[in-house]
Amino acid sequence: MVVPAVLLLVVFNYLPMFGTATAFQRYSIYAGFWHSPWTGFETFRALFSDPLFWSALGNTLMLSLVQLVFYFPVPIALALLLHSIMSSKIRTIVQSVVYLPHFFSWVLAVTIFQQMLGGAGALNQFLRQNGLDTWGVMTDPDTFALLVTSQVIWKEAGWGIIVFLAALAAIDTQLYEAAAADGAGRWRRMWHITLPGIRGVIALMLVLRLGNVLTVGFEQMLIQRGAVGRDAAEVLDTYAYFYGVVNANFSLGAAASLFKGVLSLIFLLAANKIAHLLGEDGLYRR
Repeated sequence: MVVPAVLLLVVFNYLPMFGTATAFQRYSIYAGFWHSPWTGFETFRALFSDPLFWSALGNTLMLSLVQLVFYFPVPIALALLLHSIMSSKIRTIVQSVVYLPHFFSWVLAVTIFQQMLGGAGALNQFLRQNGLDTWGVMTDPDTFALLVTSQVIWKEAGWGIIVFLAALAAIDTQLYEAAAADGAGRWRRMWHITLPGIRGVIALMLVLRLGNVLTVGFEQMLIQRGAVGRDAAEVLDTYAYFYGVVNANFSLGAAASLFKGVLSLIFLLAANKIAHLLGEDGLYRR
C-alpha cells in the first residue's frame, strides 16, 4: 500500500534533485546535461548581484513571517473549538465545511475573493450603493501580504486542524474528569491539560512550518502577480520561474531553487535545535 506513495516521492521529489547540478553549468536544452559547460559558481555570482533576486527574497521572508504570525495559530484554535463541541453530529458537519476549501484550486479560491473584494465585487458594490469610496483590496500592494494570508487561512486552516484533532483525541479523558472534580473550569482545563497535551505536536508542526518557510504558494502568487505588481508579489518561486524557465535561463532558475532549498534546510535544523533546547522532541529525539 505504501509503494505508490514512495514511487511518487522518488519520481517527483528525489529524481529532480539531480537537476540542481545545472546551477553549476551554462545549461542549454540543445546541448543537454552531459554536454553543457561547467561554470562553477558563476551563476550564483550573477544571482546574488541581481537586485530583483534580493527583492524576491525579501518578499518571501515578509510574507512567510505574516503567515506564521496570523495563520499558524488558526488551525490550533479551530481544533480546540471543535474539540469542545459535545455533539459529534455537529462536529462532523463543521469539520466537513471547514475541510472543503482545501480541495479548491487556487484559481477558484482567488476568483471567490475577487468576486467578494474585487473592483466589481460585493464589498465595493455595497460601498458604491451607500455613497462611499471603494477599496481596491485585490490590487493594493500595501495590503497584499494580509490579503494572501487571509486566502491561506480560508483555504487551508480547516485542513490544518486534522493533526491537532488527532493529538487532542489522544489526551486521556480521565485527566479532564479529575480536573473537573477538583473544581477546574473549562479555561483552566484547557490551559493545564489540553495545551500541554498537544504541545509536542505544536512544536513539531512549527518546526516543519519553519522548514517550509520560503514556500509561500507559487500558484497563488503567479495568479495575482499581474494585479498588484512584481514589487509586491515576486517571491523566490516566481523569480525562478520567470527569470529561469520563461527566459530560458535554466541555470539561474536552478541556482535560485538550490539557494532556497539550502536556506530552508538551515531554517529547519535551527528550528529543530531550538525545539530541543525547549525540551521538545521536534523532528526526532536527541
